[in-house]
Amino acid sequence: MDAGTQINGQRYSFGISQKLLVLTISFVLLAEVLIYVPSIAQFRNNWLGDRLAAARIAALVIEAAPPQSMPEATIQEMLKLLDAKTITIKMGGSRRLLAFNNMPPMIDQQFDLRNSSVLTSIMESFDTLLTSKARTLNIIGPAPMGGDFIDIVIDETPLRKAMLEYSINIVIVSLAICTITTALLYFALCRIVLNPLSRIISNINGFTKNLENPNASIKPITKSDELGQAEHALYEMQTVISTRFKEKQRLTALGLAVSKINHDLRNMLSSVQLFSDRLTSLPDPTVQRLAPKLVAALDRAIHFCESTLSFGKASEAAPKPQHVKLASIISDMRETLEDKTITWHLNIPHGFKVYVDQDQLFRALVNLGRNSVQALKHIDKPCISITAQFQNNASWIDVLDNGAGISKQIKPKLFQAFNGSNKVGSTGLGLSIASELMKANSGTLELLETKTGTGFRITLPNNPTEPSCHPYQSS
Repeated sequence: MDAGTQINGQRYSFGISQKLLVLTISFVLLAEVLIYVPSIAQFRNNWLGDRLAAARIAALVIEAAPPQSMPEATIQEMLKLLDAKTITIKMGGSRRLLAFNNMPPMIDQQFDLRNSSVLTSIMESFDTLLTSKARTLNIIGPAPMGGDFIDIVIDETPLRKAMLEYSINIVIVSLAICTITTALLYFALCRIVLNPLSRIISNINGFTKNLENPNASIKPITKSDELGQAEHALYEMQTVISTRFKEKQRLTALGLAVSKINHDLRNMLSSVQLFSDRLTSLPDPTVQRLAPKLVAALDRAIHFCESTLSFGKASEAAPKPQHVKLASIISDMRETLEDKTITWHLNIPHGFKVYVDQDQLFRALVNLGRNSVQALKHIDKPCISITAQFQNNASWIDVLDNGAGISKQIKPKLFQAFNGSNKVGSTGLGLSIASELMKANSGTLELLETKTGTGFRITLPNNPTEPSCHPYQSS
């Protein structure tokens, strides 16, 4: 990501690569400064120490020569080689001037290298570098031959010149190290971090513009580092987003299709309802027995038609729970799913009641029963069992069949819309609708672990306002 890169409409004038370069240069220069500060002090001490060492040798030579036998020219040559003006030694409590030029100088500063600390050396070094005066220094150090000390008087200008040359060399080396380190680090970062990161950003931008295309998802790399893990996580996220987007598209298409037929279907059902009302006036006993059930079924059909578009939305009608007899709801469900080839086993205590919205429980049971009926079409001796019991202040309704069961691939997404079925022609909405309806009634719908067939359990709480009400009590 270089300067000027645009991400989500925002312009970044200073990218990661530039920041890394600046940080690298800053850290390298900081390291060089931290190295330079003590090293320049050590260079100054070494330079002065070399002069003192040479002065000690000169003192030994002068002391070893017979008195008045050392030519003056030789002494002056020694002083010239040392860049010194005087050489003095203190031995046995007396101080002797071993060598001096014709004009003994005035001393500007005195430095004793025998007890100089690191901090003092650093401060004295920068004092030498920053001064503009031509000063004369008196340097004191250990003396030879068991003497107390030896000191020399020198001009500071050669020392400053040597220190400046050393500093320039340090700067050149630092710049070279900084350039090489920055170039290598930038190349490594581009190869290891920035290029994969740019690839991820480019893929995110492309995926955002083409959510429905499965090929728009990133192809994860095989590396196991953090970037590889990030790409794998991005791939999984994009897969989920793409799947959800397709589901939303299917829901939108379904809603559009239902909205087109909803009006006409509702009108047709209303017409049929008028005819059914006329049938109730016929004196035939069979008609009198079946007509109320036909009217009730038509009423439910019209209600389902009107509420289809509100499924899953905030406009879904709130449940109106009450104590209802489970046996009557099961009876209506069996008549709706009438199939004479199926044997029904009902184990419902007499007078068993549940606290629930009657129509919503009916819809949930019809969805479960219809799934079982479809699963039992090619089964010998098909059977559906419904058991009700009251435990832990909650009502359980188990619906089981002896079909082929549910595949392991479908179980994780069983209650997801459009994903809960692999049957040809199935929308996969039944279980999703049933689960949502039970959740609206503060209950649950779950899959039971069975050795054969398929089983579901509806769990409904007892009436919270009437904790003493038992489901077997009759009204």
